[in-house]
Amino acid sequence: MVEHREGGDPSSGRKSPGRTKYEAITLERGVTHDKEFEQWANKVWNFGSGLGAEVSLKDFRKEIIIEMYNEAGQLAIAYKVYRCWVSEFQAQPDLDANANAVAIQTIKLENEGWERDIEVPEPSEPTLT
Repeated sequence: MVEHREGGDPSSGRKSPGRTKYEAITLERGVTHDKEFEQWANKVWNFGSGLGAEVSLKDFRKEIIIEMYNEAGQLAIAYKVYRCWVSEFQAQPDLDANANAVAIQTIKLENEGWERDIEVPEPSEPTLT
């Protein structure tokens, strides 16, 4: 929202739509042997890869689809997220021997917009007989 006033009307302001800002999306998962998160994060900054080779701006952005499933395993809702790139990646969680928790990896995705996939129908409720 951008607030402005017209020159001939000093007593009241007007409101117009302004620039749209999309907040980062954070995804979490249990630690696995899958290297997909790490490889994507390394495209933005790969420490120790040699002078001039730390950054790969050629293909660090991706179009992704985030799918959410209900408890019955049915696709419930999906979002298309555009021009994502990794701004934060936590490969190893805080290690606490006294905690009763699962090791979680976290990835933070900057993006330039999203839209709901309207092709995904509402899941049908199972009938009990």
